[in-house]
Amino acid sequence: MTKLWEKGYSLNDEMEKFTVGDDFLLDQKLVKMDVIGSIAHARMLTKIGILKEDEFARLKGALVEILRLYSEDKFHIEVEDEDVHTKVENYLTDRLGDLGKKIHTARSRNDQVIVDLRLYTKERLLEILKSLLRFCETLWEFSKENEGVIMPGRTHTQPAMPSSVGLWASALLESLLDDFILMRTAYDINNQCPLGSAASYGVPLDIDRQLTSDLLGFEKVQNNVLYANNSRGKTESIVLFALSQVMLDLSKLATDLILFSTREFGYFNLPEELCCGSSIMPQKRNPAGMELIRAKTSTMLSYLFQVTGTIKALPSGYNRDLQETKSPLLKGMDLAESSIKVCDLVISRLKVNEEVLDRACTPEVFATDRALELVKEGKPFRDAYREVAANLDKLEITASYKDIFSRKHIGAAGNLGLPMLKDQIDSKMEWVGKEKRAFEAKIEELKM
Repeated sequence: MTKLWEKGYSLNDEMEKFTVGDDFLLDQKLVKMDVIGSIAHARMLTKIGILKEDEFARLKGALVEILRLYSEDKFHIEVEDEDVHTKVENYLTDRLGDLGKKIHTARSRNDQVIVDLRLYTKERLLEILKSLLRFCETLWEFSKENEGVIMPGRTHTQPAMPSSVGLWASALLESLLDDFILMRTAYDINNQCPLGSAASYGVPLDIDRQLTSDLLGFEKVQNNVLYANNSRGKTESIVLFALSQVMLDLSKLATDLILFSTREFGYFNLPEELCCGSSIMPQKRNPAGMELIRAKTSTMLSYLFQVTGTIKALPSGYNRDLQETKSPLLKGMDLAESSIKVCDLVISRLKVNEEVLDRACTPEVFATDRALELVKEGKPFRDAYREVAANLDKLEITASYKDIFSRKHIGAAGNLGLPMLKDQIDSKMEWVGKEKRAFEAKIEELKM
């Protein structure tokens, strides 16, 4: 197997095993994007006269053949290949002879792996954003259905003030919509074409970086060739940071559901089919999925820490350390999407126990309501506060206290702003669909 860097000597077997690591396995996910990037690069080389039109046609035919083999699970990267770039180039050379050796002109494995990851991340982020918005739709429906269901709000985990199931659920919904904005920013930063930066310093050829970027559907060329390579790891960390915010929100949801579905609380019932049993205790139905969401949030944070720890003291230009940023990125995106889908499934089937929630709103939950009632009668708030505090055992629940819709100011339980939130979800879903269609069209154009 010919190495792309081969020049008359062989690498020690132990060193080869160590330096390749699991890259050959991870790169199996990048085959499609490596081929697509190579087609665009070959098209650019044809424009500047490095390749002839018939040579481009033959190269493109062989690259499309790789895509076919890949779709049929017949294109596998082995450890001796090192990575996807070597596997693809060797395939082209085996099929086309010297023509296959031309594909790497004006390109380094450095900018090649970055473009593969950028394209793959772009595709995956659009899928994750779509899953996130579908979960937001589920939360919106759940909030709407339970908008008027009273629920004790808690601070310091203790009963505090009247709330509602709708308020609880839509708080998560709004947080996830903020996460969408953060992920959209990560998407935009990722949406830059690094090809042409080569090993960090460009090439002495009149390449057309804008053409390559346009062919691949990037928003823009990543201008500075050194920054294009320096940004590897940085971009991955930005994506993982955005995903970690989603996971932190899901972890809070998981903790709430675990707590509120215990027999002692009984606010919610988790669906039986989404709970695991015990190998020894016949009665157990364990919220294992939610427990794993909490644990996997730590896993996501460790991916972020791994990347930032890798890049924190690197000198400018490519360094092999950056190989270690690939795995956490790929794993992090998979983890985020699966976690979102699991939480969506749970909320879509969650049973709300309205009677239990109503009973849980004991008189002390309405202490602040009583104090504010005295304020409306003309008493200073601090005096009203102390009067209620001195007479907590005499508090009585009135119908007006339990009327959750009486809290009408912006964002309160009686004014959740659900129509506004639905508009936000719809507009964001429209943007994701538009981006996805445009990206897929660019890929199909390159394959035709």
